[in-house]
Amino acid sequence: MLKKLWPYAKQYRTLIVIGIACSAMEAIFELLIPLVMSDIVDIGIKYGDVDFIVKKGLFMVVMAMISLVFGVGAAALSARAGQGFGANLRKAEYDHIQDFAFSNIEKFSTASLVTRLTSDVNTMQMTLMMGMRIFVRAPVMLISALVLSIRISLALSNVFLVSLPLLAILVCVILMKVGPMFRSLQEKTDALNLVVQENLTGIRVVKSFVRQENEREKFARRNQDLKRTSQQAFGTVVINMPLMMLIVYGTIIAVMWFGGHMVHAGTMDTGKLMTYFTYIMQIMMSLMMVSMVFMMLTRSIACGKRIIEVLDEVPAIQDETAATDATVQDGSIDFEHVFFKYNENSQEWNLTDIDLHIPSGTTVGILGGTGSGKTTLVSLIPRLYEAQQGVMKVGGRPVQEYTMEHLRDAVSVVLQKNTLFSGSIRENLKWGNPDATEEQLMEACRAACADEFLQRMPEGLDTDLGQGGVNVSGGQKQRLCIARAILKQPKVLILDDSTSAVDTATDAKIRQAFRDSMPNTTKIIIAQRVNTVMDADMILVMDDGAVVAQGNHETLMETCDIYREVYESQQEGVSIDG
Repeated sequence: MLKKLWPYAKQYRTLIVIGIACSAMEAIFELLIPLVMSDIVDIGIKYGDVDFIVKKGLFMVVMAMISLVFGVGAAALSARAGQGFGANLRKAEYDHIQDFAFSNIEKFSTASLVTRLTSDVNTMQMTLMMGMRIFVRAPVMLISALVLSIRISLALSNVFLVSLPLLAILVCVILMKVGPMFRSLQEKTDALNLVVQENLTGIRVVKSFVRQENEREKFARRNQDLKRTSQQAFGTVVINMPLMMLIVYGTIIAVMWFGGHMVHAGTMDTGKLMTYFTYIMQIMMSLMMVSMVFMMLTRSIACGKRIIEVLDEVPAIQDETAATDATVQDGSIDFEHVFFKYNENSQEWNLTDIDLHIPSGTTVGILGGTGSGKTTLVSLIPRLYEAQQGVMKVGGRPVQEYTMEHLRDAVSVVLQKNTLFSGSIRENLKWGNPDATEEQLMEACRAACADEFLQRMPEGLDTDLGQGGVNVSGGQKQRLCIARAILKQPKVLILDDSTSAVDTATDAKIRQAFRDSMPNTTKIIIAQRVNTVMDADMILVMDDGAVVAQGNHETLMETCDIYREVYESQQEGVSIDG
């Protein structure tokens, strides 16, 4: 794990080395102060030498100031290195997630990825920051204080033969118990984040179905699970402190007992015993700090493994076979006996033997019931998913021969779930073309019939959409998404039921604008209304993952029972409404 994570801290290695040195020097100067104090007691106070006391006192102040300077330096350097390491790790993880295919994201879940990007990374950077200070300071103080205390009295140091092994056994037992608990703790955090994410994303659905109480109960269950797991993990860690203090105070009592007898017998000076007490406290505090570092390391190991799982995840779709200079020449699309399924282990195919040839510039309509495979079919065109069998071509070349950047630049997709981002309308539209002029923006809005409501907005294109486009209606959101797709001037335009929230008159205007402004673009329109696709050059009828019929409106009315029944039922509905 260290080998995989070290590159993200490598640029801060100078700061880390200097910070570690500062921590070590801070500890050393703190350890020298008790020796000076011992001289003051045993010489200055014993013989009433005021000059000696003042001289040694000033010396102690100077050492304390030097220790303070090193301590401040260590804190500043560790903070900078830790924050930099966290930022690098977070960026690497986020950048890698951008290369994930949908299947990779579904494997982890969005909520888990958010936790790994935030909470887990925060734990890792805190470990580096604390490690640079405590993990250096504690061993230096422990070893140095142990050596100095042995120099003062070898006989009295036999107390450590009992206390140190007890402390080591205690730490090992607790570490073995809390390791799996911390892993479980992060997983419970993922589960809680998932509930929060679903609730906030679907808050309108929750309120419209009056399911707030159900969501509260679901959140309470997950929250209780997290609380219980946290109590188990941190409760076990907390036990460490009183048990260690018991051993520490037991050691102090033993030293007081044996040391007092030694002072009484004249084999040890009072100042030396006071210094010895100071070193005992430093030794014990160092051991406690080391144990806390190990606790922290145990949790950071669990978090580090979760981060590495993301960094080691191989994107399901890559550019390995792509020619870097290949660009999509036209909007022709070919499905050559394509088979696809979402789950590799599934026995059933989601798409079965799709064999289609769509010339460039053609308008294609796709009809079919829910779950018939319409969205799955068009998702293969920009390579959002990879077909397991058969060949998928765009512009006369297999999609694997294009880089995903080149392929997706040539394909605009307006998905079922329309997504806008926080910011102004202008900023959202420029996702389609960052260099678009004012006239190009307005032309795209006119083609998508978005200019109608833009004129009524006081700030026009600079109107703030709010988070996720909450300041516009569903139909307005759809038209803005269509305008954004048009701005790309793509070779292929895919509309996945993206005019469902607009009226039939506006739908007709948008389709007419496509014919007039994008004659050479291949347009694929998934719709539930026959009227939306009946004037298409080619209409596909899908059922159970297969294309069961294709042709124009007149041909399908004669040859396809499914198409004719859908058309007649919708016409009857129109007549009844009229």
